[in-house]
Amino acid sequence: MSARPAKFQEHLCEVKEEPPRHRHSIVCKLEGFLKTEMGKPDFLSPKAISNRIKSKGLQKLRWYCQMCQKQCRDENGFKCHCMSESHQRQLLLAAECPRKFMDHFSSEFKSGFLELLRRRFGTKRVHNNIVYNEYISDREHIHMNATRWETLTVFTKWLGRQGLCKVDETPKGWYIQYIDRDPETIRRQEELAKRKKHELDDEERSAKFIEEQVRRGRGGKEEEEDPVYTELKRDNEEKVTFNLGAGASLAGPSTSSAVLVPSALAKPSSAKRKEPSSVLDTRDKKKKSALEQIIEMEERKKQQQQPVRTDHWLRPNIVVKVITKRLGDKYHKKKAVVMEVREKFTAVVKMIDSGDKLKLDQNHVETVIPAPGKYVMIVNGNFRDTEAVLEGIDEKNFCASLTLDSGPHKGKRVDVAYEDFSKRA
Repeated sequence: MSARPAKFQEHLCEVKEEPPRHRHSIVCKLEGFLKTEMGKPDFLSPKAISNRIKSKGLQKLRWYCQMCQKQCRDENGFKCHCMSESHQRQLLLAAECPRKFMDHFSSEFKSGFLELLRRRFGTKRVHNNIVYNEYISDREHIHMNATRWETLTVFTKWLGRQGLCKVDETPKGWYIQYIDRDPETIRRQEELAKRKKHELDDEERSAKFIEEQVRRGRGGKEEEEDPVYTELKRDNEEKVTFNLGAGASLAGPSTSSAVLVPSALAKPSSAKRKEPSSVLDTRDKKKKSALEQIIEMEERKKQQQQPVRTDHWLRPNIVVKVITKRLGDKYHKKKAVVMEVREKFTAVVKMIDSGDKLKLDQNHVETVIPAPGKYVMIVNGNFRDTEAVLEGIDEKNFCASLTLDSGPHKGKRVDVAYEDFSKRA
């Protein structure tokens, strides 16, 4: 402590002895000496406390240096940091092997993101932006602009391709679900599956035991077959008669009454028994009325006239419209000509405007309706693969009137739905 006042006194003496024009340089030296000798402010000093308060929380990403892992508070601080010697040294190291640093930052970002997803959400399905917002809330996180992934969507697709998460796209964005491949978790799942299988085995054993008990209770007899119910049929030749001789003899001594009573009772009974059989015979032999025959004929015609539709309709040399938005505005709602059809549902098309060739699925295109008088190709229904001329359009019924120009029905006029014909190239 005694050496410092002595040096300070020497500097003061030099300031007094020097002429006024040289005193400014001496004063600057004196200030530098004070700074080096006094050092940084104490941890509990007001200056240190104010610095910590200002640096608390997230700062702007544009003033963050990933190589030095330093966050600046404003533009001036970031500019001074970029001009510092330590930052220049880090840039020289990164220039020697840039791939190494990018792979390191990418690995750190991936591990931190997946660790947060596993601990915070487990195997639940969650929006990827929710996980990312929680991840960047940490001040010490690795920023995505220092990794090999440009956007969060690219990183989400990469997780799905690597089998680390289950990803799916919805109108609200991308959702991810963590796939737990921890050996301890797999072991617990296997134990749970074994326990369920053991419980099922116990249930089967108990069911077999009950069946054995039931069989023993029956005395080893086989189970009785279920009764088979058949239609009641009565022979028309059989006659139902009643013999009331004994009852008549008891009723009186006359024998004539005993002879007359059975005959009187037998005739009405036989007549009553024959009526249902005669009614059944007339019903079976009754022919269908003319109205029923006409109805059956109309139903047969409708069944024959029902269009034979298929789930694929693509044909070469027809004009289609691209309706998918995944290819961008360059191809959206643009017309193309089908050059080739592969595997019924895939078509190689050539764009009319640009001449580009694309390979599209059937769900990504739709038919094109030309102006009246133009030639079209029927791609589905009864008259499939038949050329026709568009006569008119029925907007209420969503169909058009076509005159067939080829095939056995040439010259016939038919109504075809919009989706069953398209403009011929």
